Amino acid sequence: MTTVKVLCLLFAVCLIAVQGFPNIFPERMEFLKFQHLYRKTYKDQTEWDYRFEVFKGNLKRIEDLNARKNGATYGITQFADLTQSEFKNLHLMKNLPPIKTGPIAAKINATAPNTFDWRTHPGVVTPVYNQGQCGSCWAFSATENIESRWALAGHKLTELSMQQIVDCDTTDYGCDGGWPYNAYEYVKHAGGLDPLRDYPYTAMDGTCVFKAREVVAKVTGWQYVTQNQDETQMVNYLVQHGPLSVCVDASEWSFYTGGTFSASSCGTSIDHCVDAIGYNLGGGYWIIRNSWGTSWGISGYMHLQYGQDACAVAQVVTSSIAA
Repeated sequence: MTTVKVLCLLFAVCLIAVQGFPNIFPERMEFLKFQHLYRKTYKDQTEWDYRFEVFKGNLKRIEDLNARKNGATYGITQFADLTQSEFKNLHLMKNLPPIKTGPIAAKINATAPNTFDWRTHPGVVTPVYNQGQCGSCWAFSATENIESRWALAGHKLTELSMQQIVDCDTTDYGCDGGWPYNAYEYVKHAGGLDPLRDYPYTAMDGTCVFKAREVVAKVTGWQYVTQNQDETQMVNYLVQHGPLSVCVDASEWSFYTGGTFSASSCGTSIDHCVDAIGYNLGGGYWIIRNSWGTSWGISGYMHLQYGQDACAVAQVVTSSIAA
């Protein structure tokens, strides 16, 4: 058989395969691209097959979410090979200490600008982090808030150790969950935070190895920005004092890729903490900084509907007070 005939035969076999299984090959190609992009590896063929089935189910879910046309867009993210329960277990908080009262910021009566974004102010916001498979978002939220408040108090913007909080704050639950205000309390009583470069993040619970002599940022206290879901107060406080720590229901955030995520798309059962670093009142959204890396959302950020307590964004809103 000539080379030409062999090539024709192979092409015919491939064509028959594609025609016989029109829905398998595109999904398989998408899965292979997903594996390459996010450097996913699986221990054996059985696990590969299982993850591929989960991936196909998530493709259908993404399609259904986009069909709702609710203002947000959805697509393949690093979570596309996880079931919903796996996503929650690996990347959201599983346990929270009892919520407690605390100092409340004075009401701010001011006219804030229509838009504001702390990222446009040099030396205030550090790069987006990635918490990995650890429900330590509360420590990231607190650390990011302290980084910005410390910088706005006149100090050099410094990446601080969220791992110190995960390891050393005994009031909260490390990778299982916690509250940012407990983290502020810990930092205040510990005397400050070490720099991230000296106490790096490990995405797991560890032994406290905090070194007081290496402290580079301190806080004197903290306060609730609002306790009555007052988003106008949140806007005014953000403009005057800096980014806010906010805790939310992020159970439906896994496949978000852009647009404005609406209140109707999520509940109010808090399982994640992030930071609000700006807003657009004309566009009707908060600018939310997440801790799932820059490949998620809008380079690590999302737009969350303003004025509707979307995903409980206005229910546990706090800020540290820098030394």
